[in-house]
Amino acid sequence: MVREDLRNIAIIAHVDHGKTTLVDQMLKQAGIFRENQIVEDRVMDSGDLERERGITILAKNTSLHYKGVKINVVDTPGHADFSGEVERVLKMVSGVLILVDAAEGPMPQTRFVTQKALEMGLKLIIVVNKVDRPDARVKEVIDEVLELLMDLDASDEQLESPFVFCSGRAGTSSLDETKQGTDLTPLFDTILSHFPPLDLDDTGALQILVSSIDYNDYVGRIGIGRIERGVAQQGADVTVCNYNHKDVNARGKIVNLYEIEGLERIPCESARAGDIVCFSGLEKINIGDTVCAFGAEEPVPFVKISEPTVEMIFSVNDSPFAGKEGKFVTTRHLRDRLYRELLRDVSLRVEDTDSTDAFRVSGRGEMHLSILIETMRREGYEFQVSAPKVLYREIDGVRYEPVERLIVDVPEDGTGAVFQSMGERKGELVHMSAMGSRMRLEFLVPARGLFGYKSEFLTDTKGEGVMSSVFFEYQPYKGEIARRTSGSLVAFETGEAVTYGLFNAQGRGMLFIGAGTPVYEGMVVGMSPKDEDINVNVCKTKHLTNTRSSASDDALRLIPPKRMSLEEALEFIADDELLEITPLNVRVRKRILDGELRAKARAKAKIQV
Repeated sequence: MVREDLRNIAIIAHVDHGKTTLVDQMLKQAGIFRENQIVEDRVMDSGDLERERGITILAKNTSLHYKGVKINVVDTPGHADFSGEVERVLKMVSGVLILVDAAEGPMPQTRFVTQKALEMGLKLIIVVNKVDRPDARVKEVIDEVLELLMDLDASDEQLESPFVFCSGRAGTSSLDETKQGTDLTPLFDTILSHFPPLDLDDTGALQILVSSIDYNDYVGRIGIGRIERGVAQQGADVTVCNYNHKDVNARGKIVNLYEIEGLERIPCESARAGDIVCFSGLEKINIGDTVCAFGAEEPVPFVKISEPTVEMIFSVNDSPFAGKEGKFVTTRHLRDRLYRELLRDVSLRVEDTDSTDAFRVSGRGEMHLSILIETMRREGYEFQVSAPKVLYREIDGVRYEPVERLIVDVPEDGTGAVFQSMGERKGELVHMSAMGSRMRLEFLVPARGLFGYKSEFLTDTKGEGVMSSVFFEYQPYKGEIARRTSGSLVAFETGEAVTYGLFNAQGRGMLFIGAGTPVYEGMVVGMSPKDEDINVNVCKTKHLTNTRSSASDDALRLIPPKRMSLEEALEFIADDELLEITPLNVRVRKRILDGELRAKARAKAKIQV
């Protein structure tokens, strides 16, 4: 059976190249919204964190109708840390729109997702977006995209992929690079003509490959996937099996069946091969499972998700302030929440450790894990995490480490500082090119060399630099890299920080807290420029005499403290420190809170070295 009335496509690109904005315009011009309906920008970014940060974190499905054809669209994240979301949804589609910024050109994530699409043999449409930018360089970007496709060994057919030139914000498209167009009709027409109708079997036994999982308090877990074969019917008896895990074999029933129409899920009685559907009733369904007709178990192969490269230890909060601010604070709460995240995030790994209170969590990068931490924090969880570490591999007796492909765009006068930093971090320059008054530098650098680099990079380039990276490959260990050249200012006693104590402490370095902040012994209250920790007493008060009054403190002037975000705190913490996470605060602390015990442990470590 050939489905002339259906196309399944995904939009993939590097972060900030305009995927979600283009989907907004596609939905508007396809008539999904009423004429007078008020619609938010980036309507597909429905999560609070997504809207706050302006990034897509989870892949999401929508659909629209054009000339009697239903087009299922999957909007995907652009950050490399969430590339697992892209890998799993590509099994649902038969073609992809590869979006490229008309000024920036192909970036690291563009290369990664394009490589995945080529490996799966998907058809491509190259969309050059933001052609109305004043610094757009359309012709050069076309050449760069073709060079990228050749580098990735694209087939002759894929090299002949059509180009469409768009402005996602203006909602225009054109097949001519010199013209802007008036609407998205050329893009829609290219989708219908270039992506062939699906040739599927709707008479065979049912097969649904689950590519995504959602959850609803009323119906429980909801599986989302494409019907590979047969017809799905509400109330049908089915078996859940898995291609990679032969022991998964559970019987159940499809209780509710939904089709995606626009931004809504519409209940339906049945759906045919090729349709992307949502269904509930199978409580233990997981990403990668195949839902088959009962008695005809044939699991569909699922794409192998790339392995994590960074790990952190999540543990129960044991600081003096433990349990005061969080709703979920016990080991059981932490364990249940982390293992529940595995059901939705295929690129995450969670393992038990020797301690019952700690869990090893591995992901694609610092941002991948920081989004999980921030989500849990907002849900009311209280816990602590260690400094991120890369995952090494042992290959033929040689230690290998993950290496990232880093691309930076900097002003010409900022290249010297970048070269110096990359040299200290064992980075290797592989490409350099001029882009007007700016330079584009491409490095291969160990993943651990990028920990804490972002804030330093922005300082070196006066805030004008743009950097992005994606996993490249495992290479032999590059040698020691100094993770941090600064020390910490550590609170000497438990109490409340006062102006007099802070005034004396601010001469030692940069403070993270202000007056009135509760502190405890061993809590990090600032950063020392020296490569050693300094104990400070921020709770110290001035002794009063008959010639001094408490009001004299008003004359003391404090430098405003540096308030660190979660990502900055993760970049800052050293190996002997932990990050205390609560719904209200993010605190840096020493693993060993007692100053004397900490000094003994440090002396013992030096003797062993």
